[in-house]
Amino acid sequence: MLRTKWRAFCFVAAGSLGVANVAGAQQVADNDFKPSVGAAAFAAGKGPVVLVDEAHFNFHTASGRYQPFANLLRRDGYMVKPSAARFSRNALRNGRILVIANALGEHNQTDWNVPIEPAFSDEEIKAVHDWVNDGGALLLIVDHMPFPAAASALGSAFGVHFESGIAFSGPPGGRAGPDLFTRQDHALADHPVTRGRASPERVDSVATFTGCAFKLDRGDALLTFVNPQATALTPKVFERRREKDTPRTPIHGWLQGGVLQMGKGRVAVFGEAAMFSAQIAGPAKLPMGMNAPVARQNAQFVLNVMHWLSGIL
Repeated sequence: MLRTKWRAFCFVAAGSLGVANVAGAQQVADNDFKPSVGAAAFAAGKGPVVLVDEAHFNFHTASGRYQPFANLLRRDGYMVKPSAARFSRNALRNGRILVIANALGEHNQTDWNVPIEPAFSDEEIKAVHDWVNDGGALLLIVDHMPFPAAASALGSAFGVHFESGIAFSGPPGGRAGPDLFTRQDHALADHPVTRGRASPERVDSVATFTGCAFKLDRGDALLTFVNPQATALTPKVFERRREKDTPRTPIHGWLQGGVLQMGKGRVAVFGEAAMFSAQIAGPAKLPMGMNAPVARQNAQFVLNVMHWLSGIL
């Protein structure tokens, strides 16, 4: 029995653990959420071109559940464009930043159970890797199962290794509600991304809404699971994730956010998607993402991540 509204909230959709075909009906963009951007980084429409991937059965797109994300970037001066083309040198050449949020293979768009197909071909992975190495910037966002396995090969190309299940900052079944990564508990790192360009852009806490965990071969941690009881569930059947015999992996010290540099380019990786959007979830229409009361600094964190990827941090 779910004991609180927050518990129900946490089990609604991608980023919140709902069933695939139910999630789409229960989770919609909150386009009324329009946080201030402070001093815009670029003149309107003059900033870097941001390509938002829509070619891989993405659960989040610039015209869908990530529209608040796209609108926030536009108010900061970025040129945000949906990209329906499979990754290639030609498809990426006009973009400065590539955003991939919750990509899937075709089979798993309606079936979140094992086996999970890769979302990207070997040729696409090489194209993205080479583009970053030559100076492109990648924001890779991968939520809980089934998304980590779908993006595993792309992550590995950048030294990112995803735990393929569902991450909890403590033992599953414990505290209900979003996870809050703070400076005070050292879960949120002191880094240019969290310091911003000036003191008004400093971020002291970031909320996430379930998701996955990962490790980096190299780079900088931003969000770390610091609770010794942090655990990931790795079911084969998504709907049976709460059963007692579901495999469990300790993830203390694993990450839910990190950045790295490769060649001339930059990569930011996050193991949760709702934190970068603003959505209304479930019959109770609960705010989830940047619009949630607990996530008061998430919008600034999004901008800081983009500023780092743009090279102005």
